[in-house]
Amino acid sequence: MHDDRQLVEARLKRVLDERIRPAVYPASVPLDVAVWHAPGEPVPVAEGLAASPTPIRVGDEWGAPWGTSWFTVTGTVPADWAGRTVEAVLDLGFDENMPGFQCEGLVYRPDGSPVKGLNPRNQWVRVGAPVEGGEEVRLHVEAASNPVILDYHPFLPTKLGDRETAGSKPQYRLARMDLAIFDETVWQLVIDLEVLGELMAELPADGARRWELLRAVERALDRIDLQDVNATAAAARAELAGVLATPAAPSAHRISAVGHAHIDSAWLWPLRETVRKVARTTSNMTALLEEEPEFVFAMSQAQQWAWLKEHRPEVWSRVVKAVAEGRFVPTGGMWVESDTNMPGSEAMARQFVHGKRFFLDEFGVENQEVWLPDTFGFAAGLPQIIKAAGSKWLLTQKISWSQVNTFPHHTFLWEGIDGTRIFTHFPPVDTYNCSMKGSEIAHAARNFRDKGVARHSLAPTGWGDGGGGTTREMVAKAARMRDLEGSATVTWETPAQFFAKAEAEYPAPPVWVGELYLELHRATLTSQVRTKQGNRRSESLLREAELWAATASVRAGFDYPHERLDRIWKTVLLHQFHDILPGSSIAWVHREAEKTYAAVAAELNEIIDGAQQSLAGDPASGELVFNAAPHARNGVPAGGAATVPAPSPAAAVRTRGEGGYVLDDGLLRVVIDGRGLVVSAYDLRAEREAVAPGQPANLLQIHPDFPNMWDAWDVDQFYRNTVTDLVDADEVAPGEAPGSVRVVRSFGASRVTQVLTVEAGRLDIRTEVDWHETEKFLKLAFPLDVHADRYAAESQYGHAFRATHTNTSWEAAKFEACNHKFVHVEEPGWGVALVTDSTYGHDVTRTVRACDSGTTTTLRVSLLRAPRFPDPETDQGLHRFRHVLVPGAAIGDAVREGWFVNLPERRVPGDAEVAPLVTVDDDAVVVTAVKLADDGSGDVVVRFHESRGGRARARVSTGFAATGVAVTDLLERPLADAVAPELADGSVAVSLRPFELVTLRFSR
Repeated sequence: MHDDRQLVEARLKRVLDERIRPAVYPASVPLDVAVWHAPGEPVPVAEGLAASPTPIRVGDEWGAPWGTSWFTVTGTVPADWAGRTVEAVLDLGFDENMPGFQCEGLVYRPDGSPVKGLNPRNQWVRVGAPVEGGEEVRLHVEAASNPVILDYHPFLPTKLGDRETAGSKPQYRLARMDLAIFDETVWQLVIDLEVLGELMAELPADGARRWELLRAVERALDRIDLQDVNATAAAARAELAGVLATPAAPSAHRISAVGHAHIDSAWLWPLRETVRKVARTTSNMTALLEEEPEFVFAMSQAQQWAWLKEHRPEVWSRVVKAVAEGRFVPTGGMWVESDTNMPGSEAMARQFVHGKRFFLDEFGVENQEVWLPDTFGFAAGLPQIIKAAGSKWLLTQKISWSQVNTFPHHTFLWEGIDGTRIFTHFPPVDTYNCSMKGSEIAHAARNFRDKGVARHSLAPTGWGDGGGGTTREMVAKAARMRDLEGSATVTWETPAQFFAKAEAEYPAPPVWVGELYLELHRATLTSQVRTKQGNRRSESLLREAELWAATASVRAGFDYPHERLDRIWKTVLLHQFHDILPGSSIAWVHREAEKTYAAVAAELNEIIDGAQQSLAGDPASGELVFNAAPHARNGVPAGGAATVPAPSPAAAVRTRGEGGYVLDDGLLRVVIDGRGLVVSAYDLRAEREAVAPGQPANLLQIHPDFPNMWDAWDVDQFYRNTVTDLVDADEVAPGEAPGSVRVVRSFGASRVTQVLTVEAGRLDIRTEVDWHETEKFLKLAFPLDVHADRYAAESQYGHAFRATHTNTSWEAAKFEACNHKFVHVEEPGWGVALVTDSTYGHDVTRTVRACDSGTTTTLRVSLLRAPRFPDPETDQGLHRFRHVLVPGAAIGDAVREGWFVNLPERRVPGDAEVAPLVTVDDDAVVVTAVKLADDGSGDVVVRFHESRGGRARARVSTGFAATGVAVTDLLERPLADAVAPELADGSVAVSLRPFELVTLRFSR
C-alpha cells in the first residue's frame, strides 16, 4: 500500500479547523449588549446588577487596565429553534492561547446567582437543552479587564503591573455576543477526531495501531458532507466507534486525572483579583460537576476557600454542596501553596496548622497529601514538618523545570534532615495544567521513570490562574482514554485515591536525601527585598507576641489575643505564597505587601508592649531587658526579663598608620584599611585569622544581571563572568556610635553607607543602600581562611549542608542557595558564622591560593537586584541590612547568634524581673514557640528541636503549675503512638535525635 499518512493527517487538520469545529454552532443570532464600567475597585454583585448600563456593540473597545465592566446581554430564542440545545456564546475579546492571563468574566442570572465563568477556552453558557422557542434570555457578566502582563514577547518591562501607573487605555475589543444552536453530535465528533488524531501522532509510524486509526479517520472524513456537516456527523462518528472501543493493553500506564486549576494567590494580578479568579473558577467547576458524574475536582490553599466563604457566599454554598458529595475535594492542607525555602521554622509549621484546621473545621476533612506543584524547590527540613502536621504524601511538579540535571525519579521517598521520609510524586506529565492532549498523555507514559516497578501517575487537569479550570472538552477526552488501545488509561480520582494506589504498588521506592533544589528561579531568594524583610520581621514579632502574651496571661491574667494572632498569622502566611515572598509578582502586590507588613508590625508591637507592661511592675522604679531569644544573653534568661545589665565596654578604635582603623574588644581584632575594607579579623582567643590573606572582606561586588528569561526569578550562572569590586570610598571615619567605623561609597547612581562595630568577639556590619541601579546584582563578600568542602545553612528546624566544590553537575548547579539566619563554615575545631537579619540568597565558593597553597572559602550574601519584569522599579530606593561575622564560631554559636540578631532585646520601664514560662537546660535544644493552645483551654504549648545535628538529652521545665503533659502534633492534638513523658516537679526529660522536632502541651 502506498504511504498516504501525511496526506490523511493534513486533511484531518483542515477539515476539523475549517468545517467541523465551526459546525458545532450551526446557527446563531446576535444578543443585545449593554455595559456599565465600575469606577475604581470592584463593586458588590448587587451593585453591579443594579447599575444602569449603556449600549455597546461587538467590535467596540472596553476595559481600562484593572477595571471591572458589567455587561448585560439580552435576547430571545427563535421560535424555530424549539427542541434544540441553545447556548450563549460570549467572547469578551479572548486570546485562546492565553487562558488565565487576560480578561475573564463571571456570569450571573438576574437574581444574582452565579452561573459559570467565562474564559478563553470556555466561552459558552447553556440556555436550554432543549428549548421551547421564544424564551427570553437575560444574563449579566462581571468582566475583569486585567491587562496582559506576560505577553507573546515575554519579560518586557511594563507599567501595567500597578493600577497607579497603568493608564486608562482600553485593553480589549468585544468579539462575539450571540445565541447559538449547539450541535452535540458535531461536538462529540470533534472530540473523537481530536483524540484519535492526537493519539496517531504519538504512535510509531510502522505500528499497526497507527494505521488502523488512520484508516478509520479517513473513512469518517469520507462520510462528512462538507456542505452539510451537521447532517452527516453521526455517520462519521459511526466509522470511529470501533477503534475507540478497542481496550488498552494490560501493561498500559495508568493516569489518575485530578480536576485542577492552579491559581496563584497573587502574581501578575493583585490579591483582590485572585478572590474573583477563585469565584469564577469554582463556579465553573461546580457547574461541570453537575454535568459530568465521573469528574472530580480538587482545590488547595485554604486561604482561597476562606476568600470564597467571606466574599462570594453565593458561590460558596455550591462548593459546600459539592464537597459533601465527595467530588469537590479540599487538598494540600496548607494555608497557601507557599514558598518552602524562605519561611522560618514556625511559619512553615503554621502553614499546615491553619490550612488543615480550616478544612477540618469547615468540612471535617483532614488531608494526608501536601499539594505544591509550583513551588520553587523544597527545603530539607520539610519532611518532618509534613509528618508532624499529620500528613504523609507530597506532590510537586516544578523540579521538572530544572535547567541542568534531570531528577531520577517520579515516585520516591524524600528524606529530610532528621531522617523523616515522605512518599513523594512528581507527575511525569510535566505540567500542572494538563489539557488531556494526546501528546501530554503519551509524554507522561514515556517519561515515567519508575516503569517496571510502578505504573501509576497523576495528571493535574485544567487551566489555572483564572483560566477556568477543567473544561468539558477535557472531560470528554478523558472518557475516551479510559480504556483505549495505544494510550495510557485515564481515570478521574482524588489525590488521596491516587496516593493510596501508588504507595500500595511501590512498597520499596528509591530514597532521595536532602533538599529538593530547583535548578532555576534562584534569584527569588533576593528579589523584592522589602517583602522579604517584612516577612522575617513579622515572623520574629509573632514569636515575641505569642511568648510574652502567654507569659503575661499565665502570670498576670493578661487577655491572650487568640483571634488577633490567628488573623495576623494568616496574613503573614498568605504573603509567603510562592510568587509574593519570592518577589516575582507585579508592583501592585509588593506595594500592598509593604503596607501590610507595616500594619502587622504595628499591631504585634502593640500586643508585645501590652503584655510586657503587664509583667514589668512599677515603670518608675527601673528598667528591664526582655529577651525573647531561646538562649540566655547578658545575664537575661531565655524567654525572661531582668534588670538592665551593665553595658559592655565599646571596642577600642585606633587609627592605622597606613590608613584606616583597628577595632579591638579583647576578643576580636578587626583591621579596616583606608578603603573601608576588612583586611583582618583576628580571633584573639584562638590566635587565628579569619580573613584569607591578600583578599579583603566586607567587599561589595556588583555584577550585570540580565538572565535569559524570567527576570525577577532567575540569575544565570554567566553573571559571575563580569564583576566590579566596589573598593573606592567616599569616606572612612569613626562612626557616631562608640567603637564604630563609618564607610561611605558611591557607585553608578547609588550610595552605600556602612557602620562596622566590634562587640563581644563579633563584627557587626550595618549596611544602608540607596539603590538606583538597573539589571545589576549586589553582593557582599567574605573570603575566609577556612578549608572546608561543605558548609551549613540554616533551614527549618535545623540546617542543611551543601558542598563548597563543584565535583558534579548537581553541586555546580547550586551556585545560589538559601539560608535563614546563618551560614557556617568550619575546619575541625574552628569555624566562622555569618549571621543575617533579613537576607536569604548567598553563594559559597572555594579556591586555592598561589601564595601559600591554602584554601579560601568565600561566602557572599546577596543584597539587591534590579530586574525590570514584572516590576520595572524593583527595589529602587533605600534599604537597610545587618550582618554579623563571628570568627571562632561552632555550629551552636551560629544558631545562638542567629537568634540574637533576629530577636533583639527590648528595654521596658519596670522593676519586676520575669522568670521564663518554660526553660530548657541544654542550649542545643532550641525553643521555637511558647504559646497558649489554640483551642482556648489555657494549656501552654511549647515547640522545640535539636539544633546542632547531634543527639540531645534535656529537661524542659515549666515556670507555672502544670498538671499534665502530652506530646502532640502541630495541631496540638496528642499523638496516639507517642510515649507519654513523665511530669515530675513541673518538668519532663526529653531525648532527641538530630534535628528532631517535638511539641509538648502542658495542662494547667
